[in-house]
Amino acid sequence: MSIWWSLHLRRDAASVPLARRLLLGTMETAGVDPDVSYDLSVALSEACANAVEHGGGATCEAYRVTAYLDGETCRIEVADTGPGFPAGGLRVPPRVPPAEAEHGRGLCLIRELADHVHIGNKPGRGGAVVSFDKILKWREDAPLAAV
Repeated sequence: MSIWWSLHLRRDAASVPLARRLLLGTMETAGVDPDVSYDLSVALSEACANAVEHGGGATCEAYRVTAYLDGETCRIEVADTGPGFPAGGLRVPPRVPPAEAEHGRGLCLIRELADHVHIGNKPGRGGAVVSFDKILKWREDAPLAAV
């Protein structure tokens, strides 16, 4: 079983819950375990919120969210057209920073909730790409469970 979808969204805070609800609905319909669905939806919300906040200047008004449920894995990618991450890469600590930290919690949270995370820039163009995946668990009555 494979499902994929892609959204082109305005860099507006209202787009974040829209992407989250679409992911949760897709996973519910497919029969993914609710705990896995929740983890991925929180990670997606953080990635979308980062794209909205940091994903561009006055001329960059959109970002893209793509989700793939393929076999036993869900892969999500959030890409924007902003300035991207600093040259030399971004170092995200493996643990969530202290609660009093003002920035950096979102990427750390994504790293905690997903199995594999890739954070980088789009090759040859401006923009950041955050992609992550997680091994799926299925409900017993899952209509679209991978066999």
